[in-house]
Amino acid sequence: MSAQDIIQRGLYYEEFVVDARYLHRPGRTATEADNVLFTTLTMNTQALHLDAAFAATQEFGARLMNSMWTLSTMVGASVAQLTQGTLVAQLGLGDIAFPHPLFAGDTLYTESVIVSKRESSSRPGQGVVSIAHTGRNQDGTVVATATRTVLVHRLPEASA
Repeated sequence: MSAQDIIQRGLYYEEFVVDARYLHRPGRTATEADNVLFTTLTMNTQALHLDAAFAATQEFGARLMNSMWTLSTMVGASVAQLTQGTLVAQLGLGDIAFPHPLFAGDTLYTESVIVSKRESSSRPGQGVVSIAHTGRNQDGTVVATATRTVLVHRLPEASA
């Protein structure tokens, strides 16, 4: 690598700013293949995800995207911008909600807001950051929310 090479990475603890909002782009269009593969890989036999004829008779009239796919994709969309290469560990997820269904053919757009941060009291050189994620479909309707707590590295010079 030369002195001009720049490697994409997430943010170090010092670079997180409370209340900063990140719009993660591009969005991700959900497909039927995503739904069937994710649902079967995770051994979720819910007919609302797999059985089009059954789902057509239910409240929403079509197969729903697996909500865990929605959650995983929403969090995953934030990685390149926020935690790629700076994450030590994901500590937890909370306040998870799915207020509106996502369907195959919908596009999921994710935004993240930095809720809080503090230096780790037990792990020098690391900090704890809380991030609120919101997923919206192509119409702007909120389809998922979650708060994620992560442990991240401090800047190398700050850790020394």
